[in-house]
Amino acid sequence: MSTDQRLARGDRSRRTITRHAVDVASAEGLDGLSLGRLAADLGVSKSGVATLFRSKEQLQLATVETARNAFLEAVVRPALSAPPGAARLRALVERWIGYAEAPLFPGGCFWAANLPVFDSRPGPVRDALRDQRRSWLDLLAEQVRHAAAAGDAADLDPGTAAFQIDAVLTAANLALRLGEPDAVDTLRRALDGLLRPR
Repeated sequence: MSTDQRLARGDRSRRTITRHAVDVASAEGLDGLSLGRLAADLGVSKSGVATLFRSKEQLQLATVETARNAFLEAVVRPALSAPPGAARLRALVERWIGYAEAPLFPGGCFWAANLPVFDSRPGPVRDALRDQRRSWLDLLAEQVRHAAAAGDAADLDPGTAAFQIDAVLTAANLALRLGEPDAVDTLRRALDGLLRPR
C-alpha cells in the first residue's frame, strides 16, 4: 500500500473517530473519552486509535476541532449569506436554534457541555475551548456593531450584547435539554429586546 493511501486511510479513520468522540463528549463531556472506549464503540483496535492520537489530550483537542468545524458548517457558514448586522445576527441565532433543537450532537450544545468542566483547568484543552468561545463572541459582537451602525439596534456595547446573547443561548440549551417547551420563544423574545431599533 502506498504512503498516500495509508495517509488517506488514516485521515478517514481520524475523522470517523473524532466525529463519534464529539457525540460522546456532547453527552458525557470530554473527560468521558478514552482511546479504549472509542475503539470498543467503533469496533477498531485500541492500538490503532492510539497510533492516531497518542494521548487522551490529543484526542480531546482533535475532538474540539471536529466539533468546531461541525458548528461552523451547521451554524456560522449558512448565516454568512445574510447581510451583516441584525439580519445576520438573527440568522446566526436561528441556525443556533436548529443546532440545539435538532440537535446536531446528542447531548445538545458541545460547548455548553464542556466549557464548565474545563474553565478552571489550565492547559491546551481549556485554551481550545476558550478560543472557540472567543471567536463566537467576536462574531456576535461584530454583528451587533453593524446593527447599531445601521440603526437596526440600540447603540449597545457590542461586547456586552454578545455576552448577553451567548448567555441566553446557553440558558436555552439547558432548557431544551430539560424539555422546557417555551425555551425557543423565550430566546427569541430576549433577542428582540436587544435588537429593538433606536
